[in-house]
Amino acid sequence: MHTIFIIVLIILGIITFLLIVAFFTKKKHDVKREIIINAATQKVFEYLKILKNQDAFNKNAIADPNRKETYSGIDGTVGFTIAWNGNKKVGEGKKEIKNIVEGRSIETEISFVKPMAATATIIIETQTLPNNQTKVIWNNAGILKYPINIFIPMMEKHVAKDMDSSLITLKNILEKE
Repeated sequence: MHTIFIIVLIILGIITFLLIVAFFTKKKHDVKREIIINAATQKVFEYLKILKNQDAFNKNAIADPNRKETYSGIDGTVGFTIAWNGNKKVGEGKKEIKNIVEGRSIETEISFVKPMAATATIIIETQTLPNNQTKVIWNNAGILKYPINIFIPMMEKHVAKDMDSSLITLKNILEKE
């Protein structure tokens, strides 16, 4: 009986410690990645603003090629929405185009239902470089509420890795066309 009491106290101590750490952990996540693509900016931008095209390079979409998707609106325009439901790697959620600055940036809002509820703003920018090159800057930012915010450092590392992989795939697609 004494041993069970000690184990319960240890577990409660760990939970209390984690809740205290979460209280002092940042609540906003912000991951920015970029890549240079050997293609004209207009070509890169026109490809990126079509959300259905993003399924071809986004690591999370590729993780479940059988995910079910529904669409609303006209792809490549403000208000277009993709909703999906997939395996446990992909989860369930939706992505909506919120703003487009033609030739420069696409802003989307992504909302996850599963594996956990979360919302983020995704901004993909294109910058023209010399020699027919384009810099693509991908920013993912949002807020995770307490106590889930304790996972932000781990999540940022994972998201950065996935974004890097996705950008390399994007580069390969656009440079082959």
